[in-house]
Amino acid sequence: MKASITRRQFISGMAAASGCLALSQFKFAYAGNTSVLKVRLKRDLQIIDPGYMIGGQESAAQYALFPRLTELSFSGKTVGWKPSVYMEKIELRDDLHIDFQLKKGFQWTNGYGELTAEDVKYSLERMKSSDYGSQFDAIKAVKVIDTYSGTIVLNFAYGPLFIESLSMGVGSIVCKAAVDKMPEKKFALDVPASCGPYVIKEHIPKQQAIFVRNPDWTGPKPDFDEIRCIIVPEANAAELAFEAGELDLTRIESNRIPPYKKKPIPNSKLKIAGYLNHAWIGMNTEHPKLKDIVLRQAIRAAINTNAIRKVVYKDVVEPAYGIVPPGLIGRRENCSYSFDPKNAKALIKKAGVKNLELKLSVLAKNRQQMLAAQIIQSNLKDVGIKVKLNPLDSGPYWSLGREKKGDAWKDSQIWIMAFGGTVDPSGYFQYFIKSQVGNWNWERWSSEEFDKLYKQGIAESNSKKRHAIYVRMQEIMEDTSAYVWLHHEPEAFVYRDTMSVDIDPEGSFLFPSTQKI
Repeated sequence: MKASITRRQFISGMAAASGCLALSQFKFAYAGNTSVLKVRLKRDLQIIDPGYMIGGQESAAQYALFPRLTELSFSGKTVGWKPSVYMEKIELRDDLHIDFQLKKGFQWTNGYGELTAEDVKYSLERMKSSDYGSQFDAIKAVKVIDTYSGTIVLNFAYGPLFIESLSMGVGSIVCKAAVDKMPEKKFALDVPASCGPYVIKEHIPKQQAIFVRNPDWTGPKPDFDEIRCIIVPEANAAELAFEAGELDLTRIESNRIPPYKKKPIPNSKLKIAGYLNHAWIGMNTEHPKLKDIVLRQAIRAAINTNAIRKVVYKDVVEPAYGIVPPGLIGRRENCSYSFDPKNAKALIKKAGVKNLELKLSVLAKNRQQMLAAQIIQSNLKDVGIKVKLNPLDSGPYWSLGREKKGDAWKDSQIWIMAFGGTVDPSGYFQYFIKSQVGNWNWERWSSEEFDKLYKQGIAESNSKKRHAIYVRMQEIMEDTSAYVWLHHEPEAFVYRDTMSVDIDPEGSFLFPSTQKI
């Protein structure tokens, strides 16, 4: 599960624990007419190979170095896809065939010649046996027609293919001839050949990575001659570096948005890249205290989610009406219940419950969860339910609902859950199918209709039909009364007002399309 503590964030935390890099050495100046963009990375780059990367930081490097068949497109908050700059065309002929034609003239570095359909075949088929193979299971094979053209043949229809598998970093095309020469046919930072607007000039471990314009690049010329990616693990240090002019672009924590809006940093702008981080209150439907759906409805009606968003998150988060974030297919604009303490009391009376005490589990070191838990505790006290807070360290918390981690699931009652998803809605639903009960479906319910719709949503390529499927799936979840939807937290960045920035909804920089203004 891509939880709020993800693999990449864990590694970032480890880097932060080892100490924050002094920033004084990074007071760079423009050299002659060279335009330099200075950006913050939370941790060092490790593996750029799309099949074996960690993610996040590496995705930004992949966008700068490698071709993709498609790329993300944006219309307001709505996320879609479009053919990349490398394509003459790419189109879905039918549910099982995708025809593509590359533009001529794109060259691999280090003398490896032109980008061809053979590279596309090699890259996509290689991903099937990589660490990200599940995103490419739908691909049966890539048939090469000529130097620039081919057909992606699918085993089954797969709705997320264009927007997720092909448009994100995992969809990067690598050079067949170059990668085949590498030990184990893999690479880390020693990129054997690239074919993007930039190349890696220098990497100083735990300090910086420098990208410069690719002299062989024949596509649209990027605005900046050089990208300096400076490693700054700590968010506060990064913000100070930005204020001092040592950075031009950095991510900020969501709790820093209100102070920034109240007193903006001079000559800067704020950008919200996306709202893919999601939170809810979950209830164990199998626990003896929570088996009665009427009681769960009462708990749901008793909790003031607006107060949580206002008091804890200062209204910088988007309200949740399900698990699909704003901008994605399947996003709902309302839900079937509301904050209603009077109704909550009536439902408790209907359920015949008296002197109820519940245990609310949260991450002990997550200040915002702890504050939200106190509001929930107060709300439920107002309707006659006593709540005991159960702050847990990361290890015990993430074992709470997982049977293979011990017996804690047997007494799990209510909790605050948060996780981050991707740009396709299917990933948000995979944790709630029947097979996930006892693993990531901590609420422990199942539905044949839900499981059937999950398969249909993955196989459907029509956006309107997919939207209807995912709306219905959230209605099924809501009908269990096991969820109180909370919010979607933003990915926020500050940058110089002398440029426009391009960042994907997951927070990865798109250096080639970042422009000076």
